Amino acid sequence: MKIDLLGRKWLDIVFEGRNKSYGAYDLRKHNSSTNLKALGIGAVVFALAVATPKIAEFISSVTATTDDGLHDRITAVKLPPKEEKPKEDLKPPPPPKPREDVVKFVKPEVAKKEDVTEEPPKVEEIKDKNLGKENIEGDKDAPLTVDPPGNGPPTSDVVEDESIHQAAGLEVQPGFRGGMPEWYKFLRNNFSPPEEPGLKGKVVVSFVVEKDGSLTDIRVIKDIGYGSGKEAERVLRKSPKWTPAEQNGRKVRCAFQQTFSIENPDE
Repeated sequence: MKIDLLGRKWLDIVFEGRNKSYGAYDLRKHNSSTNLKALGIGAVVFALAVATPKIAEFISSVTATTDDGLHDRITAVKLPPKEEKPKEDLKPPPPPKPREDVVKFVKPEVAKKEDVTEEPPKVEEIKDKNLGKENIEGDKDAPLTVDPPGNGPPTSDVVEDESIHQAAGLEVQPGFRGGMPEWYKFLRNNFSPPEEPGLKGKVVVSFVVEKDGSLTDIRVIKDIGYGSGKEAERVLRKSPKWTPAEQNGRKVRCAFQQTFSIENPDE
């Protein structure tokens, strides 16, 4: 007899006369549906595994934001000079007062009659008159003149900027005359590192380039000892004048830093 292994008849033949409530019979009876379920679950898991990177890439592309604007180069904008509007409707100065009579005021004091040298003025004499240290006769017939209106006393809105600027953002940065290659050449020709075998490190010195190009406020920020910081400070004090920095068309003070690298061979 021909048996179809894909069907269920062979189960009845195999388990004929046996306990069919045993688990093996039930497992084999539902084997095809179990295989279909396993195949479906495996297909879903495989599809999710393949699609997960694409989904993550899509979500990141939607939610990502660019920060290109943070890396834009900062450029200084030179503002036009402030235009002063002409002063209008200036009130003319008041006309000068004519010279008036001034009567000398004598402070009354109690004294003996024979000691009085000068009589104090009477009330009628000092009425409507100015009091002073001596008698001055006024000029009642003097003509009244008025000077033409002017612009008033000269004023200046320019305030000298003595603050120390950072090089970043300035219109014109400070620089050594001849360029930075000449500056490094000057340092190599003048800086003498300490003769200490195996000495390695960096010396950092800060300074200020003044409006006239001179270097001031020289300070050693980082020192590796053996006189290296003093030597770097000496070289900077020996430096020729730089080209000063500029902002809004005016020379300004600018902070600067210089690093000296030292690497002596071991003995």
